[in-house]
Amino acid sequence: MEATVKVEQDIQLQSKKKHPPGLYLLFFTEMWERFSYYGMRAILVLYLTKSLISGGLGMSEGLALSIYGFFTGAVYFTPLIGGYLTDRFLGKRLAITIGGVTMALGNFVLFANQSHIAFYIGLALLIIGNGFFKPNISTLVGDLYPQSDARKDAAFTIFYMGINIGAFFSPLIVGFLAEDYFKTTVNGVEHFGFKFGFLAAAIGMIVGQLLFNLLGNKYLGDIGKKPVGVSQNSISSEEKKKPLTKAEKSRIKVIFILTFFVIFFMAGFEQAGSSLTLYTDKFIDRTVFGWTVPTSWFQSLNPLFIVIFAPILSILWVKLSKTKRGDLATPTKMATGMILLGAGFAVLIPALLQTGTGDSSAVKANMIFMVLTYFLHTIGELCLQPVGLSMVSKLAPVKLASLLMGVWLAGSGFANILAGQLASTTESLGYFEVFMIIGGVTILLGLVLLGLSKKLVKMSAQ
Repeated sequence: MEATVKVEQDIQLQSKKKHPPGLYLLFFTEMWERFSYYGMRAILVLYLTKSLISGGLGMSEGLALSIYGFFTGAVYFTPLIGGYLTDRFLGKRLAITIGGVTMALGNFVLFANQSHIAFYIGLALLIIGNGFFKPNISTLVGDLYPQSDARKDAAFTIFYMGINIGAFFSPLIVGFLAEDYFKTTVNGVEHFGFKFGFLAAAIGMIVGQLLFNLLGNKYLGDIGKKPVGVSQNSISSEEKKKPLTKAEKSRIKVIFILTFFVIFFMAGFEQAGSSLTLYTDKFIDRTVFGWTVPTSWFQSLNPLFIVIFAPILSILWVKLSKTKRGDLATPTKMATGMILLGAGFAVLIPALLQTGTGDSSAVKANMIFMVLTYFLHTIGELCLQPVGLSMVSKLAPVKLASLLMGVWLAGSGFANILAGQLASTTESLGYFEVFMIIGGVTILLGLVLLGLSKKLVKMSAQ
């Protein structure tokens, strides 16, 4: 009894302590990395599809969207390799530096030379660098605190805000440089400054790395300097040899089933940087008081809505948990997210009917349609992604926790590749058909998941 009271007192004491300054160093390091990534991503498809004379690479939409899908998919797979090498050979701090410098070089290559060869080299460097950076920056946040520290959840919330602040500002700044400030018009031909957008992304990455390396020893101490090592990061051989229980197998099945549904959600959600960007560029009236809003700015809507509505949904989940019926089950929340994603595409129906989907349209749709689409997609994301990550961490057996988290992330990787393939069909099928297929399928699968919710909850509780 006395031990229990002491533990509770320790937790209360920890919750009142200030966060270590190292958290804010990691906050700004991640913020600048996300600035770099989302800034580059915001203009990538536009850069690929604009003609050579307009400062692009002149690719067909189909090829450009396939490449975009491969790129956004690959950044989910390389962290598996980067994490493996880090644990055994590098240490997290060194891996983050290697990743950051590599990504800065990738963006600088895209700035320095606008050729197909330079593009593929730059993209490869970005993918490789992400593999070293991404799996380690988040785990360093956890390393700042003792295992049972009550401040840890709040720390990750603060860190998550850094991600979204970087994601919000980067399309605004990078898009403004590429589509407005450095845009020139000669004899009626527009020439965009995409290379300066890539330069801004490179500078953002460099700023983050300078902060991380100059202030790391002061605010992080020795945390993350040495490799974890196989012996320190593994479960005892006896634990590994124990067969999975019936309950554990049931929970693993739930993880795989929900991962299957998430693949389709993410395939629709990731149209933001591909088909939705191209549709916005061609068919949305972006003029405000005589000034044209850069297409890439619309990708700032998602992080803006996350910053606004994530706390509101968190409060809602807490309030629901205190009611007689309790909080919504995880599969129910995820099903709601899928239905909201489909509704976001349905919102575009009036716009699609108004503008048509030919190569040119004299009629442009009001930008409110796209704003509503991004709003519904973001609320759907908040219903699905955070609770999904929490679900994996709760249901996965300890000895398979890392593997099953890898499966979850790999699902998003496959989804991004699928998203690219779906987006590429807009060139042959048309935007109306593709958007309605994606919207209809995600709503249907959301309803199926809603129907399976009670069964999945039962399987999780076994």
